[in-house]
Amino acid sequence: QVQLQESGGGLVQTGGSLSVSCEASGLALTNYHMAWFRQSPAKEREFVAAITASSSTTKYADDVKGRFTISRDNMKNTVYLLMNNLQPEDTAVYYCASDRLGKPLTLRTPAGDYYYWGRGTQVTVSS
Repeated sequence: QVQLQESGGGLVQTGGSLSVSCEASGLALTNYHMAWFRQSPAKEREFVAAITASSSTTKYADDVKGRFTISRDNMKNTVYLLMNNLQPEDTAVYYCASDRLGKPLTLRTPAGDYYYWGRGTQVTVSS
């Protein structure tokens, strides 16, 4: 059974930091580009960050670039998202997902290009 499980969400004040994790079971993350998406009541699901299977390349949404860092540890079958200088507009449920093609030539941003998803972890930033 394939499962992606996010953890580490919580409540943080504006300007604070938080790290969320995504641990995979039933599939080897060495074979997949991975990404983080987020969704809040006021917005549609949006791309946050992606990383190649080998960690050679990363891609970030413009509104998180310079604040968020995506990383992975394939030996632990885990992907991470370190979020710094958090703002209220970062409040959302954060989801991790695996590229449905495994390791395509480029990192992709549409949610439809991903197949397996975690159930999400809530991140709330108070002002």
